[in-house]
Amino acid sequence: MDRSKESAVEGSVTSGGVAGSDFLQLRIGEVPAGRRADRLAGELRRAIADGRLPVGSRLPATRVLAADLRVSRGLVTEAYQRLREDGQVAGRGRGGTVVVAAPMSAGAATTTGGGAAGPGPTAATPTAATPTPFAAAPGSDIFDTLRSTPARIDLTPGVPDLASFPRAAWLRAERAVLAGLPSAALGYGDPRGTPELRRAVVHWLARYRGIRADPADVLIISGTAQALGLIAQVLHRDGVDAIAVEDPGSLGTRQHLHHWGAATPPVPVDEDGIRVDALRATGARAVLLTPAHQFPTGVVLGGARRRDLLRWASDTGGLIVEDDYDAEHRYDRPPVPALRSLLADHVCYAGSASKLLAPALRLGWLLAPPRYREALVAAKRFADLGNAALPQAVLAHLMESGELERLMRQMRRRHRARRDAVIAAVRTHLPAAAVHGAAAGLHLTITFPPAAPPDTELAAAALARGVKVHPLSWHSQRPYGRPGLVLGYAARTPGELTEGVAVLGEALRAAGRRSGEGGA
Repeated sequence: MDRSKESAVEGSVTSGGVAGSDFLQLRIGEVPAGRRADRLAGELRRAIADGRLPVGSRLPATRVLAADLRVSRGLVTEAYQRLREDGQVAGRGRGGTVVVAAPMSAGAATTTGGGAAGPGPTAATPTAATPTPFAAAPGSDIFDTLRSTPARIDLTPGVPDLASFPRAAWLRAERAVLAGLPSAALGYGDPRGTPELRRAVVHWLARYRGIRADPADVLIISGTAQALGLIAQVLHRDGVDAIAVEDPGSLGTRQHLHHWGAATPPVPVDEDGIRVDALRATGARAVLLTPAHQFPTGVVLGGARRRDLLRWASDTGGLIVEDDYDAEHRYDRPPVPALRSLLADHVCYAGSASKLLAPALRLGWLLAPPRYREALVAAKRFADLGNAALPQAVLAHLMESGELERLMRQMRRRHRARRDAVIAAVRTHLPAAAVHGAAAGLHLTITFPPAAPPDTELAAAALARGVKVHPLSWHSQRPYGRPGLVLGYAARTPGELTEGVAVLGEALRAAGRRSGEGGA
């Protein structure tokens, strides 16, 4: 439809009557103004999922639909953009916005020629009879399997708000970098990383984490996952074959360490963080922990416990591997200093841009004690000769220009609102559940009374209804005592989060009826 026709349609809308569209019989006028884009995007997703909008069909022009619904054109554009980010639709220039990915059926997705191969995160909901990732103990490929499993509302933890990636700022920074980049910088570089990013990381850590370092201390890596592999290899050569871990603690972290041959003796976590007395009892010479916002419980390592941990490292010569997980994402508490800032000679510090910007960048940083520094550089050199130089230069530009700091403040406000939506929904739909780790981070953990059904059963029941979560038991090596679920909230809107938690309530009640225990 050309602009003149769009204008004619928009001008034909009068102030009387009920606002709505013949297209899909859409009505969003009764929805609160702040949630109308959520509702519109959700209605369109459902129409794609149930076949009312088949692959190849075209959505109305944004101006036309906005006029029908009597909302701003920007609201409709936002709803369409969410579907584009999900891979459900694509712009075709004069051809308009077209559905390019249908829900997964019989193990395969249907796409149009040139469209995205496979469904986005809002693909068809599995039925209760479909085998789920929760039917057996998680294997080494469990997270790949879970990511590829379709769900209407994805609440798995560890995913930032990818829709907020600063594309325009990244492009501006990339153009600025390329304009001044000498040709020699496009060759093989220092395996430790570009000098520009190492300096920027030093300034960033000094400002936000209280860490004083020199660029020579910094090793640029491909995210925390690579840091774990490099550390495990270097420690193994030093005769250290076990790295103690928090329990509960990240399943993915344990899998990476196991892949490199490291044992992971579990150390209990309580309301003050890792129990140092239990750590001493393991006899381990190294420990990995997330002191700023423990995964998955969300506790912050307390002051007395920090002193005990540093004393353990000094007394035994032990190594603390500090994964500074979620340190930037705090809402209701002041920042806590990084352990690296307190005992640099015994702390190997790892951070990344995965939660600040996007995991796809594969950029992180590692600060090691002097005794391991050269060995880690050598391990990095023979792993990949160093990270790609251009993304490093762009990230350094964003850090030094203040753009990343501005983005972080915006994200913090957005994430706080989303966290609040989850907590409110839990109180309404899961009143017997306890919420953990709300003061910071991008996820919450909820636990249920011991009589509740197993959390893997709850996760499977939720997935059958279109909501994807992690069972808490996946992240525990020892029996935890209470079933629970780990919910990521950064990548979903408040409306989607409220709906997702409501579905969890339905799943819990249904699972309770089947087990004869009743719902919570």
